[in-house]
Amino acid sequence: MYSAYAADREGRLWTYLPWGPYSGPEELCARIDAVRASGVRPEYALVDLASGKPFGQASYLNIDPDAGSIEVGGIVYAPPFQRGIAATEAMYLMMRRAFDELGYRRYAWQCNSLNAKSRAAATRLGFTFEGVWRQANVHKGRNRDTAWFSILDSEWPVIKAAFGRWLAPENFDAEGRQQVRLSALTAAAHRS
Repeated sequence: MYSAYAADREGRLWTYLPWGPYSGPEELCARIDAVRASGVRPEYALVDLASGKPFGQASYLNIDPDAGSIEVGGIVYAPPFQRGIAATEAMYLMMRRAFDELGYRRYAWQCNSLNAKSRAAATRLGFTFEGVWRQANVHKGRNRDTAWFSILDSEWPVIKAAFGRWLAPENFDAEGRQQVRLSALTAAAHRS
């Protein structure tokens, strides 16, 4: 995974995250081991099935079974995989697990309000913008206003259908280019 992240020579992957960049694979492994040992949240390695290589990580956070709420976060993708099919499918699989297998009624996404790429990703994936919590935190010595997004269980069936249409093999040409954008499908799902 460290090798995949090393493609980001400027360290932009870590701009809006409270951790990273890492000095080497040992430091990355130590952080992942610490998260796993804490038991606070499950951390997942994201692996491209075509190549068998890891390309990122993601977690479930702020898990509240009594409220029926769970959040996805700590998402990091190696640069070549950002906005790719594997990265998008990983987010779909995490949503599907949260709603269909674990029975949650709210699936949340939060990000630094300055992180335009994360905000765009949330919208593209079908999340609804809820607002900004001002001065919600401090990371790396900087203020963080937090933008919140969510998908509710009542919205999940149409979002799930949008992902089904987008992930269908016929939506991609021989070079893997999409015919219909996911953002168009999720936007249409929200209008219905």
